[in-house]
Amino acid sequence: MQDNESVVGIVSPEVPLLELRGISKQFPGVRALDNVSIKVGKGQVHVILGENGAGKSTLIKCIIGVEKANDGQLLWNGKEIVFKDIKDAYAHGIAAIYQELSNVGCLSVVENMFMGHEILVKNTKNIVDWKAQRIRARHYLSEVGCDVDINTKFEALSMGQKQLIEIARAMERGAQLIIMDEPTASLSRFEIDQILDLMKHLRNNGVSIIFITHKLDEAKLVGDVVTVLKDGKKIGETMDIKDVTEKQIISMMVGRTLKEKYPTREHKIREKILDVEHLTGLKFTDVSFSLNRGELLGIFGLIGAGRTEMARALAGADEKAGGKIIVDGVEKHITSPKNGIKSGIAYLTENRKEEGLILIHDVVENVSLASLKSFESKMKALNLKKRSKISTDICKKLNLRPLLMKRNAMDFSGGNQQKIVLAKWVLVNAKIYIFDEPTKGVDVGAKTEIYTIMNNLLANGAAIIMITSEMEELLGMSDRVMTMYQGHKTGELVNDESTTEEKVMTLATGGKL
Repeated sequence: MQDNESVVGIVSPEVPLLELRGISKQFPGVRALDNVSIKVGKGQVHVILGENGAGKSTLIKCIIGVEKANDGQLLWNGKEIVFKDIKDAYAHGIAAIYQELSNVGCLSVVENMFMGHEILVKNTKNIVDWKAQRIRARHYLSEVGCDVDINTKFEALSMGQKQLIEIARAMERGAQLIIMDEPTASLSRFEIDQILDLMKHLRNNGVSIIFITHKLDEAKLVGDVVTVLKDGKKIGETMDIKDVTEKQIISMMVGRTLKEKYPTREHKIREKILDVEHLTGLKFTDVSFSLNRGELLGIFGLIGAGRTEMARALAGADEKAGGKIIVDGVEKHITSPKNGIKSGIAYLTENRKEEGLILIHDVVENVSLASLKSFESKMKALNLKKRSKISTDICKKLNLRPLLMKRNAMDFSGGNQQKIVLAKWVLVNAKIYIFDEPTKGVDVGAKTEIYTIMNNLLANGAAIIMITSEMEELLGMSDRVMTMYQGHKTGELVNDESTTEEKVMTLATGGKL
């Protein structure tokens, strides 16, 4: 095995571990980075914040050699360098861990940890030393507090375990700088705390971290300094995170002061539109509730509560075992998402990459996917001009950035991908919208835009079911709150001044008020 210390080197306290000087990157029609300069010290957590499309992902790619900057310099240990690719960056001590992990699900933990970096039997060129790999895998998994069987298939693990294994992999390779891109976006509260504690431990042991996140509370908890990007530019100077307020950061990120995170609604809740009676499925039992036009019902529950499974059955994405779904007084037999759309129910999935988008198709094709019939001519051919215009108009309203309708969905940031999914379902003109974690991985500015669109849908007579794991979002947007625990409905609260986080959490953990 290669000796990592020989490639990483020793860093003087006066010299930044990583320094970017005037980095710029131009894509056709878009200047993704414009003269960005950043320093990352040894044993420092450097937080990078910015709206979706601010240039954060491009910056990472320029650091690790996936993209080549058009201008600027990258210095590692005080010396200018250009990494040829990810493997080259890894060899010098830089590891990048993305929100969407790129592992092979059917391979084991130990196989994933050493993939492309296998330990070979001495004096051989292609015989893997499995014993040595297992010993090292167990050691570094223990270091990060991940108690899993190294022979377990990667696909069988939780997202939190997968993140820990990626960090263990980086440590095994001697990484001095770990870039973490939204590492807590898809984790439970316990897993989030575990990752944040590990970040502190790594920092205290001299490992540097670039922490990209939308969660300002987490940034304040573990960060040392913060840099804000907007439209590819660095806004102001890098600041000590303890000296900056959340309001200041938000203002820098979005270019304006957000007076309210949750836009107020000035409309009345109207007549009943939905009755769900004793709905039962694989992971939920006997769930009943109603919904009115113009009303937003927030659903809250911890991992395993059955929220998403219930919503999928309601929309026809999963089979239900029993119960009734009544829309506008008429019972609907919803057996597929197509049935659901015909019945007036649109489901915005939590998993936008795998279930919400066709990543290799462009924006127009994705936005129009669920409403193609509305673009048909009398001859049953698609009116491409009409489809393009209407798709572009809705994306403008949602502030899709950049507004490049022929760009493939996979080439947009996570928050902008969410806007494409939202645009698709807004065009369906549904009666009932189910939003499953609508702002997961979305920055504060884009969140407000999404909330405004939701409010407009409500004002126009639609109803919304919102599943969220963010308590503040739940209480900031809901008219009523429904809680679930272990597949059962445990309570329902009118969201007024008497509704507190403590009450909601009590019901969501199986307690009673």
